[in-house]
Amino acid sequence: MKGKNFTFKVFLKAFWIFYALASVIITIINADKLITKDYTAISRYTDLDNLWNITINDELYSNISLKDFRFNTVSKGDIILMQRQLPDSWQSVESALRIRIKQAALEVFIDGQLIYEYGYNRYREGKTVGTGYQFIDFPDSYKGKTLVIKLLVTEDNVFSKIGPVRIYNWKDAYRTVITENRIPLFLGCFLLVFGLVTGVITIIMLAVSTRFLKIFCVSMFSICMGLWTLCYYDIVLVFSIPLYAISLLEYVSLYLLPIPMTVYMYNDVLSLENKFLKALYWPLLTIQVIFIAIAMVLHTADILHLAATLQYMHIIIMCSLVYFSMVLIFNLKTNKIKNKFFLAGMFFIIICIAYDLAGYCMNRYTGYNPFSLKGVSSIGVTVFVFILIIAFYIDITKKALQETERNLLLKNAYTDDLTQLNNRRYCKEYMHKINKDKLPGYTVFCFDLNNLKIMNDTYGHARGDTLIKSAASVILQTFGSYGAVARMGGDEFAAVLEISDEEKIQTLLTKLNENIDKKNKEIPGLGMSMAYGYACGKNNGNDIEKLYQAADNRMYEHKEQMKKAGLAAIR
Repeated sequence: MKGKNFTFKVFLKAFWIFYALASVIITIINADKLITKDYTAISRYTDLDNLWNITINDELYSNISLKDFRFNTVSKGDIILMQRQLPDSWQSVESALRIRIKQAALEVFIDGQLIYEYGYNRYREGKTVGTGYQFIDFPDSYKGKTLVIKLLVTEDNVFSKIGPVRIYNWKDAYRTVITENRIPLFLGCFLLVFGLVTGVITIIMLAVSTRFLKIFCVSMFSICMGLWTLCYYDIVLVFSIPLYAISLLEYVSLYLLPIPMTVYMYNDVLSLENKFLKALYWPLLTIQVIFIAIAMVLHTADILHLAATLQYMHIIIMCSLVYFSMVLIFNLKTNKIKNKFFLAGMFFIIICIAYDLAGYCMNRYTGYNPFSLKGVSSIGVTVFVFILIIAFYIDITKKALQETERNLLLKNAYTDDLTQLNNRRYCKEYMHKINKDKLPGYTVFCFDLNNLKIMNDTYGHARGDTLIKSAASVILQTFGSYGAVARMGGDEFAAVLEISDEEKIQTLLTKLNENIDKKNKEIPGLGMSMAYGYACGKNNGNDIEKLYQAADNRMYEHKEQMKKAGLAAIR
């Protein structure tokens, strides 16, 4: 039977996990279909990638295709001039020229006349310009004219390849960007929302226990990764945020990424037997914090922008990834990692971040990027978040089962089987608690059920059990809301009340007799009656055990009075 129950529980867990994952996947597929429904129509554009004459610092390149054109990484102050003849016709009616700039000020000329400018004022003020798409109004009257694009590079070593230049319909320009980057859109939004919600909850929970620190680190890491994804893939352009602000968000979120991950790894580092890796932890975390603080100050003061320190941040990220991998491998060798599920998730994150980092560096410094899949780092973090959710669900389920089992054991230890009242052990512990808490007043009642032996001998023990349970019900109904009610054994009961007001006690005794009469009417032939005694204490040093004894003595006195009153059969 136990084996079947265990198999059924495992099946339910597996079914729930499968159902949750399937729901997420189906939702994402349907959302993707909704976004890409009109993609063929909205993504039409006029390609301007060929027939360029490009001058880089007075060096001329003729008849260039932007797809194949690569050059040495440019430096701050370099000027790139791009010139070509516009086609005599294009399909768009209300058109936009789309060009992606990377830390460069931009000027666009038609037949020698300036039609658009971006970033020159910020460059002259020593401020950052930013990276992202520029959409420029491009009416039909420009057909057949000469287009000149001038780029003034504002940071060192920022690019070695010029992206595509295209003409889109104005109404479809931004939607095309979103559709092309829909995977980063889904992942970035999920990570950002998950991180914000979880972060708010865990901040509150951290005030209760530090064991929520790991979840808090995951939430902070998710926020940083979500922000970086939405900025890096130009998703936030739809909110008309300036490029320099988008780039600032992108860099800040990227620079902060290693800190929550390093804090997350703290317990894994503590469990290491390798002293060298242990000794490296605090220097690594210190370097991360100090470097980020210095970089932020330099950027704010416009001395050295975050784009210029990015290569050093990449080195820190790579060193951190190598360190995390070594910590996980050493813990795995010594079997210090209990949850291999988390181990797989951590390795997956490390591989995904390394993938994106390698692709970015290759594209920036060589102009080549063999990695076409977008949002890989976000995929890694999302997978880890799902692993965390599944593991958390399993852990909560396990703890709930353990808590249920523990409560059942406690209930069995402190509950009378027949009446489901508290037993003698619970009553004694409750009296000790009352005595220790030094309440201003309390009362101890002792009850003795009459005629139980006669009921058992005459009608059988089943009828006697009915009498016991009826008495328990009456006592609980009368006194239960004022303290603890217990069966002390056989036909004896007790009630420990957290009140001592004599008037209230007499009211309860009147209610007790009314409830006894009511129960006797409900069950014909029950004939319930009981003797009782009570004693009150008022926090004057009285020992509650002595009060209990006094109440017990008074209960026997009451029983004798009932006998003398003519109830000779009372036993």
